Amino acid sequence: MPRLSHTAVKRVRAAKVRAAKVRAANDRGAESVGAAIERCARALRAARVYFGHGTTEARDEAAELVFFVAGLAHELGAEAYARPLNERKVARIDALLHRRIAERMPLPYLTHRAFFAGLELYVDERVLVPRSPIAELVLQRFAPWIGGRVRRVLDIGTGSGAIALACAKAFPRARVDAADISAAALQVCRRNVRRLGLGKRVSVLRSDYFSAVAGRRYDIIVSNPPYVGRAEMRALPPEYRHEPRLGLASGVDGLDSVRAIFASARTHLQDQGILVVEVGNTEASLLHAFPRLPFIWPRIAMGGGGVFVLKAGDLDAANLGAEIQRERRN
Repeated sequence: MPRLSHTAVKRVRAAKVRAAKVRAANDRGAESVGAAIERCARALRAARVYFGHGTTEARDEAAELVFFVAGLAHELGAEAYARPLNERKVARIDALLHRRIAERMPLPYLTHRAFFAGLELYVDERVLVPRSPIAELVLQRFAPWIGGRVRRVLDIGTGSGAIALACAKAFPRARVDAADISAAALQVCRRNVRRLGLGKRVSVLRSDYFSAVAGRRYDIIVSNPPYVGRAEMRALPPEYRHEPRLGLASGVDGLDSVRAIFASARTHLQDQGILVVEVGNTEASLLHAFPRLPFIWPRIAMGGGGVFVLKAGDLDAANLGAEIQRERRN
């Protein structure tokens, strides 16, 4: 997810100017955008809500809430802080803030919007909130691991369609298959395909991993699959209880989905293709289970990790079929 522009300002002068504008708006008898952000941020901190669905701290989340209700673009940043809010908007902010705290509802489910790789997407409780660090790799067009023309991309477990749609934007001549086993999630995906006008190049497929793409081969197979193990599922913060379990839980050790992807990925990759998968906190378990695979772990500048890249040739060299059988016996 791209960072919002409201993290605490480092320059003292800018902070003082902003504070003066906020005070001026308050003197006029209306709560300003900036004052509402500060008030909401204090409430979120006091409630000790969990951040992890597009923002990482209280002020950015408060800014998203207030800017959403006010109908402001985040690009305005501090320039918008002095603007007054009418009573109706203040009441709407309060209502959303109350639900965020009382229900521990992720904010994107209340606003029905999320940002991913520069795209604004519709989201609701049928899909996970898009937040994968894969976004940064998409914006870099998966360099340096893929070269030449990218003709076909497969996104496994597409959910809202975030990764698939970002890939379609990054590779304007490629065709992208957005696959998911959840019919409900695919309804959300189709909505985002329509709103971004990408229906000619993005195909939405109901598929149990590779079941609907028999015979197709891709330059890039990318996935943010379920990867939460049984113990970790029990310990998740309450915000995650609002997300579909199907998109999170992946067996005892969190690797069931990765094993399923490994079982057929090479069959569907072009010889110069790559497999890109997020495994999050299951990284250590993956390395223990598949010690012979030459995983590449890209550095994610904007934060996050647990994303690996495997080249098709490396999958051949590792004799992946035998590796999976060995891992299952153990």
